[in-house]
Amino acid sequence: MNSYNNQPNFEADLAKFFNEFKNNFKFIGTGLIILFLLVLGSTSFYTVEPEEEAVIIRLGKYEGTYPPGLHFKIPLGVDRVIKVKTKKIHQISFGFIPQTTGRRLRFRSDAFDDESLMLTGDLNVADVEWVVQFQISDPFKFLFQTASPEKNIKDVSESIMRRVIGDRLVTEVLTTGRVEIAAEVQELMQSLLNKYDMGVQIFTVQLQNVNPPEIVKASFNEVNEAKQEQEKVINQAEEAYNKVIPEARGKAEKQISEAEGFAEAAVNRAKGDAKKFTSILEEYKRAPSVTRKRIYLETMEEVLSKLDDLTIIDSKVKGVLPIFQKTNESIILNKDKS
Repeated sequence: MNSYNNQPNFEADLAKFFNEFKNNFKFIGTGLIILFLLVLGSTSFYTVEPEEEAVIIRLGKYEGTYPPGLHFKIPLGVDRVIKVKTKKIHQISFGFIPQTTGRRLRFRSDAFDDESLMLTGDLNVADVEWVVQFQISDPFKFLFQTASPEKNIKDVSESIMRRVIGDRLVTEVLTTGRVEIAAEVQELMQSLLNKYDMGVQIFTVQLQNVNPPEIVKASFNEVNEAKQEQEKVINQAEEAYNKVIPEARGKAEKQISEAEGFAEAAVNRAKGDAKKFTSILEEYKRAPSVTRKRIYLETMEEVLSKLDDLTIIDSKVKGVLPIFQKTNESIILNKDKS
């Protein structure tokens, strides 16, 4: 009697359960659909920052490279977006680790001897620290042309730096040749990376600290000080030489010029006298008496013009009193002898 009465209640509860489950399933299904649409919409767009470019891989195949901005992609894993910082200057350091402590940049190089110690062309050893800065010019080539692009750049830079250092003397590496070495390394690196077609542009190569190894640093500094003192003495000697020698040469050239001028003047004067004598001789041959008298008058004029006081007395005058002072000079002209 009791079991018979409970059977309709069981069927009613079961029907009620199925009705509630059906209503809940509709609600859950609507929520799942809305969630799916939201996920689909959010994964259909992507943003590329100003310093980046995006490489799209569609079903494992390269589809294209896109600039900064908002872009659409096929969702559900069909399109894969790889963002590459192409506008950023990337940096690789050699022989040291740049560490920032607050606002200051500190370098530590004690664990990089194998990387920084290099053999120079005169069989000396130099401890070279340098930095390579580069940009990614082609994101697709940078990602897929080689497996480890940064490691390749590092190996290429170290290899070329050792080659360039090995072609130079240690004094040139440590002193005057640093700029030329950096420029040559940059040029050779770019040429080799272009052959590898890695999509990398070398921005700059900068030598940081270039020193002799610590074990010989003190001795090397003493040698450098001695060389600097030697150069100082040589420069002082050259300065004294440049001061004295040009002055002596100037004086010698002046004396030579004066001697040449005197010789030329003497020769010209002698030629003039000879020519004058020749012309007088020709005139004398033509008119001896006239020429002789003219020569006499010209000579007397030249002699008498040098006298301050002069009195001329005729030789025929007799009994002239000695009224002239001793300082006066008298010349008696003999008309007969003239």
